Amino acid sequence: MSIIRYNFSNPINTALLLYILYSVQRILYPPLSKPKTIPHEFKSGYTWMPKTHPPTVLFRTYTPRTLVKFDGQDGGRILLAINGTVFDVTAGKNFYGPDGMYGNFAGHDASRGMAKQSFELDMLTPIDDPIDKLTDLRADEIENMKGWYDHFANKYIICGKLVENEEHQTEAQSEVQIPT
Repeated sequence: MSIIRYNFSNPINTALLLYILYSVQRILYPPLSKPKTIPHEFKSGYTWMPKTHPPTVLFRTYTPRTLVKFDGQDGGRILLAINGTVFDVTAGKNFYGPDGMYGNFAGHDASRGMAKQSFELDMLTPIDDPIDKLTDLRADEIENMKGWYDHFANKYIICGKLVENEEHQTEAQSEVQIPT
């Protein structure tokens, strides 16, 4: 076995050894002094920061009766549902608000209207009726609805799901057939 010998007569070798020893010492025994000032985030230099934080939106379950309250009246939130998914479209209040072109969908299930490309009031299911199952839609109408769903999913916040009103929940559950 050969023994490796280091020549410390060369000043470069001595300097490298001292640097390595110093680095190991700093890693094994870091300084314990506390900083003199408490670090804080620099916010005043950023121009893109909003003046206020946007309101937090929680994912929750809506029924047609609870969804109808979110029609944008008096500057409130605007929600609408497509195919069982509830979207917060408040950011598009010019379109979906009370005076907007699609304002009749605010607070409602807009699935049939979006599928049929009709924004008439008769496209809305009354809030006390069961949710429209859309079984009579043609394939092209279903594609329309999927296109609108994708548009909303890419542009607005998904904030919930639409389920039956309480008295219709038992009816819908009894219609479900469990395979045996």
